[in-house]
Amino acid sequence: MADHGVEWLIEAHGCDAGRLTCRAALESLFDVLTGALDLHPLEKTQWHQFPVTGGITGVSLLTESHLTCHSFPEHGSICLNVFCCRERPDADFAALLGRELCAQRVDVRRIERSWQP
Repeated sequence: MADHGVEWLIEAHGCDAGRLTCRAALESLFDVLTGALDLHPLEKTQWHQFPVTGGITGVSLLTESHLTCHSFPEHGSICLNVFCCRERPDADFAALLGRELCAQRVDVRRIERSWQP
């Protein structure tokens, strides 16, 4: 196992509200992200849709760690967290979220993670 990894905190704004309430659209987004970052899901992603807003939370356990999302259609935004226990290059998150969810602005914070003292 590597002694360091990377985590991305991604916030996308100006997204299409309809896509943020569509489980199929978010499943497609997870497929695109796992392909772009060479991630390996362990099982099927777990999804929960909130009854009032229609927002969706998704959690995918990966051999590398996890991929999660929380959509907020009432605000046109989504928050994603990708944690990988091995180093890898960044994906073009702005282009991916623009294409998949019509995101107008994407903010990405990359955090280097290390478990060595």
